[in-house]
Amino acid sequence: MVMEDGSFLLKMLCYVIVSFLEERAKNMGGGGQNIMTDAKSVLNMSITVTVSAQKPPAPHGYISISTKRLLHNLEINAGARASVWVDSMRASSPTHIKSTPDDQGSWNLHHPSALEMFEQIIDASKGKQIVMFLDYDGTLSPIVEDPDRAFMSNKMRKTVRKLAKCFPTAIVSGRCRDKVYKFVKLAELYYAGSHGMDIKGPEKRSNTDKVTEHVLFQPASEFLPMIDEVYKQLVETTKSTPGAKVENNKFCLSVHFRCVDEKKWSELAQQVKSVLKEYPKLRLTQGRKVFEIRPTIKWDKGKALEFLLESLGFANCTDVFPVYIGDDRTDEDAFKILRDRGQGFGILVSKYPKDTNASYSLQEPDEVMVFYGVWLNGNNYLWELNPKSKS
Repeated sequence: MVMEDGSFLLKMLCYVIVSFLEERAKNMGGGGQNIMTDAKSVLNMSITVTVSAQKPPAPHGYISISTKRLLHNLEINAGARASVWVDSMRASSPTHIKSTPDDQGSWNLHHPSALEMFEQIIDASKGKQIVMFLDYDGTLSPIVEDPDRAFMSNKMRKTVRKLAKCFPTAIVSGRCRDKVYKFVKLAELYYAGSHGMDIKGPEKRSNTDKVTEHVLFQPASEFLPMIDEVYKQLVETTKSTPGAKVENNKFCLSVHFRCVDEKKWSELAQQVKSVLKEYPKLRLTQGRKVFEIRPTIKWDKGKALEFLLESLGFANCTDVFPVYIGDDRTDEDAFKILRDRGQGFGILVSKYPKDTNASYSLQEPDEVMVFYGVWLNGNNYLWELNPKSKS
């Protein structure tokens, strides 16, 4: 069932299916007429929503179409039209998300604040091996217009440092691993950059006081020359679009359109697709006002989470308790892994209702810091933030 608020998603879905049918009909000549005749039944089948038994039903008035499934149909090999991409680009922008107080309230029932549910969370984790996973942008640092200035605060760094002393802690980001490390500046963490395609363990010192880096996994190494080649082409192709920024994340690329005039979004989408059409081994997906270009290997943040748990010796551990906090569509792969495992939970950082596999929510990075502060220090942390609450 598709609600009224989901009209733009329905439009996108229809565009994808109709474009596909038209292309099939064109290739098949006269025989393609039968395909177009069945278009209505295909569309009816396509908007059927299947809700997993493990996932709570979407609240009234909330869109429950699988975003991941829909975006898969919008990738460059699907022949989707530019207008479809523009609708998807709007959907990724919080300023375009419309929700009523009733929608927000219903969503909060299914994804309550992790701060409000803190005691239940602590009870569930008692006696278990806790492992912490964190996205970077929008989780540890605020979303900013210039991705090169997404700095985390000193208070957040201090909190994460304390966290890593108590539990194994990993940063899982779409950013280049080296760039995330320069932002975080904590050698005691695990880092999974490029959406988990570049994983490194904590730095260790030998008896000679020599620092060694332990690279755990780089499943997309063979794509490095291709990534560099596409990066140069994208920089050249998109330079005519003011505000567009191409970021080389080593094993993947990001094309940011946060500073691009909305009237230019369609043009930018066409520019990106024109470059990628020559590279079928790369796939195009979308995040928060950013296009993501990645190798077509079966690897994502969820796979990175599983790999890190295995590397830590917790692959088949029944008492492990992973906690993953993130704000982006790419974090949904990790949320789903935790839901399917029935261990730990995911926390979505968002001020707006979103279709998610996370169990809980926090509104912004400041709440993430408070959440971990309370976990580490109890109510003393809240008293430090607001001494008046002590009386």
